[in-house]
Amino acid sequence: MTTSTPAKPVLFSGMQPSADSLHLGNYVGALTNWIAMQEEYDAIYCVVNDHAITSQFSPEQLHERTLATAAQYIAAGIDPEKSTLYVQSDVLEHAQLGWILGTLTGFGEAGRMTQFKDKSQRYGADKTTVGLFTYPVLMAADILLFQAKKVPVGIDQKQHIELTRNLAERFNSRFGETFQVPEGFIPQATAKIYDLQEPTAKMSKSAATDAGLISVLDDPKVTKKRIMRAVTDADGEIRFDRDAKPGVSNLLAIYASLSGREIDAVVEEFAGSGYGDLKKALAEVVEGTFGPIRERTNELLADRGELERLLQQGADRARERAQQTLDLVYERIGFPVRKGQ
Repeated sequence: MTTSTPAKPVLFSGMQPSADSLHLGNYVGALTNWIAMQEEYDAIYCVVNDHAITSQFSPEQLHERTLATAAQYIAAGIDPEKSTLYVQSDVLEHAQLGWILGTLTGFGEAGRMTQFKDKSQRYGADKTTVGLFTYPVLMAADILLFQAKKVPVGIDQKQHIELTRNLAERFNSRFGETFQVPEGFIPQATAKIYDLQEPTAKMSKSAATDAGLISVLDDPKVTKKRIMRAVTDADGEIRFDRDAKPGVSNLLAIYASLSGREIDAVVEEFAGSGYGDLKKALAEVVEGTFGPIRERTNELLADRGELERLLQQGADRARERAQQTLDLVYERIGFPVRKGQ
């Protein structure tokens, strides 16, 4: 008698190609978890370039950034043989399902999304696009298209996951059981990484200046200079206190995350040392982590044919799965099902 191996639960996640390089927050907050989770889950990872055009962009730059983002996924440890890795625009079913889900989304419901409200207030109504307004609906389509059970997200995406769950339940109630209702989760072991110059704000590519960013592909001299100029405080004591010492605490958290150690152990190591010692050691740890990733990324970008082959392989797998879901959705809502197109 033979027994079949239970299917792994499906996991979906992605990042926008909105910068030339991923930064430390992306690496610690997302990539390190993705790498670990591809062993336990049927993992699907996407470069979400459809989402990237909801704000101003250069076509040439977007193309280059899309390839560079995918290359960094692979260089950091995402295995295209273990995980499905692809570019969102290569799978048209994302947009098709996004339209259908949009017809089930209330205008007020979409308007309550805090990220849209924040950006529309910051940039004004004339510069806030309909695409940005419907961004969370497309994100819901991304997830539901693959019947994902788990969706690792940052805390700022929790509201979007709730919308996704609501849309899945609404569709299932109206048209019959169709979608897996996903669970969003924030990995508890992940340290939150803050800006080196504004250590109470998260590290982000949308910051006013790059001075507070640690980027994966930056020259190590640039990275070291930014670390050495990181904001600390005047008392000179190395201890972890997020409220009283946000700058020093951020440096300690980064060091602990990249070295795989507890923060208390790092504090003990640098007891009696100065901030300069901590910063120099951190620069070495960062380069030890990002140096090999940068080298592998450059190799992949130098061989575009191979990189594009890997992404096409992933897109083919993703499209096959996406089409199965879309066929079921079409059948449920009364659209003709045209398989193989």
